[in-house]
Order: sequence, then C-alpha cells, then structure tokens
Amino acid sequence: MNILDKITLDKRKEVELRKSLIPTSQLEQSVLFERQTVSLATNLRNSKSGIIAEHKRRSPSKSVINNGLNVQDVAKGYQDAGVCGMSVLTDGKYFGGSLDDLLTARASCNLPLLRKEFIMDEYQMLEAKAYGADVILLIAAILSRNEIKQFSEFAKSLHLDVLLEVHNEEELHKSVMPSLDMLGVNNRNLKTFDVSLNTSKSLSSLIPNEFVKVSESGISNIEAIKELQHYGYQGFLIGENFMKTDNPGASATEFIKSLEQ
Repeated sequence: MNILDKITLDKRKEVELRKSLIPTSQLEQSVLFERQTVSLATNLRNSKSGIIAEHKRRSPSKSVINNGLNVQDVAKGYQDAGVCGMSVLTDGKYFGGSLDDLLTARASCNLPLLRKEFIMDEYQMLEAKAYGADVILLIAAILSRNEIKQFSEFAKSLHLDVLLEVHNEEELHKSVMPSLDMLGVNNRNLKTFDVSLNTSKSLSSLIPNEFVKVSESGISNIEAIKELQHYGYQGFLIGENFMKTDNPGASATEFIKSLEQ
C-alpha cells in the first residue's frame, strides 16, 4: 500500500466521523456559507506571476517543514506579497493542518483560498464553503471519472472554483470536462516522491487552452517558472520554498519582485 492509499483509507474514516458529528444543515447555516467567492482562475489569468502560496506545516515526504508560524501572519504576509491565491492544507494526520487554519486564513486576508485536501465526498465541499474557501482541489489519482464529474459540478453549484490535479497522461484524459476551471500538473510522483518539471512540460500540450494550467510541486526558483510559462502555465503552486523560511510573506515578496523584473 503506497502513501496515497493509506491517506485515502484514513480520510474515508475521518469524513464518516465528521459527518456523524456535524450535520450538513449546520454547515449550510455558517456565516461564511453565503459569502461571495473570489475566483482564483480569474486572478491567475490576469497575473504576471501566477503564484499560489501555500500554508503547510509538514508533509509525508519532508516531515516537519515549519511548525512555528501562525496562519494569520502567513496569510497577511502572502497578501502583502501580492500572490494570486493561498493554498491551505486542512489534513491533520499527514500534513498537520485543519479546517481552523482555513477559517483563520479567511479572517486574515482577502485572497482566494484553496482548500488543499483529499476530497472524496460532497460533504467536504460543504465544509470548504462553510469555512471560507473559494476553491477546491480534486485529485484524479483517487477519483473515478464519474466522481470527478459529480464533485466538480457540485462545487460549481456552490460557486467554488475547481482545480483538478493530475500526475500523468492517463489521469488527464479521464479528467477533462467543462466543470473544471484549472488543470494542475503535480510534478511529484506520489508513489516515489521523486520530482521532475518534465511532467508539467510533457503534459502541457495535452491540456485544452480553456483551462488555466497550473504547475505544482518542486518549483523553487524563478528560472523554473519562466521556463514553464513558455509551456502555457499561468499558475504555480509553491509551498515548501516559502514555508521553510522564518517569514514566508517576505520570502514570497522577494520571489515575486524578482520574477516580475
């Protein structure tokens, strides 16, 4: 069993438990549920840098990245840096995140927020909406084509943007459908954790132009972004590169200044 299988197995149990504790009616009564969402896809289309900055305490591949920062400071710092959106890890067991992190980020900035999560139930999208997210992530590796269709259409009914993540050509072919806004290529092989930007390059021509192309994982320098922009990428998800510093906001500011020169 690889790490992705373990995570999805644990996630199914977790979601069933959450559903038994908090009914959907309670989520729908949240103050934030009626909030007008902000489109990350639109921000990326209109941006020179295309940076989506992440709040991430740890990961299965790197263990602890940074446990010493509070979400409020990180969110404010990213907003001041001029990023296009913020990704917030909400998985607790493997990434040290929580829905409360999403709530804190929402109270601290006006950026489009992506709930970075292993989504396998419509309930998780109701949670995302209730806790202030604007965007949800769907991972092709753990979902069937029917599930991708069902979940992406449900997300659109909640006015949430949809970022669909793929790792290879097979996942891409099963995933392309009108209810997506962005197609993300994860450069990290989830079975081996090896990272290669060639994954983004080789899949770029197969992604229809109506979707915003996003490259994820392993992006740590300006050169990588400039190279990927030639392949039509408009979004770049950066987590560890900013989070491993003492001040992710300042780190993102310097990065974006250098990129836009």
